[in-house]
Amino acid sequence: MLCVQQLHVKGRRDYLLPPTSLQAARGELLLVTGQRQDQRTALALTLSGRMEPSAGTLEWDGGTRIKQLRQASAVVDSPGVNEPEQHLSVRDLVTEDLALIPRRYRGALLSTPWLKVNRFEDIAGRWAEELPADRRLELLTALALANPHTDLLVVDSPDRHSGDPADWLPRLQELAYDAGRPLAVVATVGSVPPGWTGPAGEIGNAVPAPEPAAAHQDPETEEAR
Repeated sequence: MLCVQQLHVKGRRDYLLPPTSLQAARGELLLVTGQRQDQRTALALTLSGRMEPSAGTLEWDGGTRIKQLRQASAVVDSPGVNEPEQHLSVRDLVTEDLALIPRRYRGALLSTPWLKVNRFEDIAGRWAEELPADRRLELLTALALANPHTDLLVVDSPDRHSGDPADWLPRLQELAYDAGRPLAVVATVGSVPPGWTGPAGEIGNAVPAPEPAAAHQDPETEEAR
C-alpha cells in the first residue's frame, strides 16, 4: 500500500506540490485531481520516488526508503520527463524502454517479439506521437509493466490526450483490478470523470487551514467596562 501524509515540494516562490495526503492499495485505482499540470507532474514524480519531497511522509508497504519505492514503481507518460519523443517510432520507443529494464529482470526481451506477444505489431511502424489516446496508454503501460517488479503504476495526466474518459479510464481500471497481477494505480487528472465512484483525492488537500483572525475589540467598548 502507498501511504502519503502532508507530502509537499517547495518551489522557488510557491509550492511546486502543495501539502497532499492520500492512500492507494493494490487492486485499486486512485484518481487525484489538480488544476495545474506542473503540480500533477510533481505529484507523479514524488509518488514514484523520482522527486525528493521537501517534507511529509511517503511509505510503500510500510517502508520509507526512496530506493525501495523507486524500484517498485513506474511513472508513465509524464510531460517533459518521460513522454515519448516526437521523432520516435513505436518500434524504436519499445527498443529504448526495454533496454532500461535491469538485465536480471529483462532476460532476452527484444522489441520485435515483445510487440507481437503484446499485440502491438499493427502500430510498430507508426510515430508514437500520432497514436490514438487509448492505444498510446495501452502501449506505455504495457512497457512499464514489462518490469515484473513494478507494483505501483503512476500515470501522469492521461486525460490531456483525450477529453473522453473512455480513452483512458477502462485501461487503468483493467490494470488495477487484474487479479493475476494486482497493482496500485494512481492517475493524476484535471478532473474526475462524471459518474466516477471510486477512490479520489485532490492535490493540496492537506494544506493547513488559515488561522482565524483575532477578534477586534472596540477601544470605546473596553473603556465603558
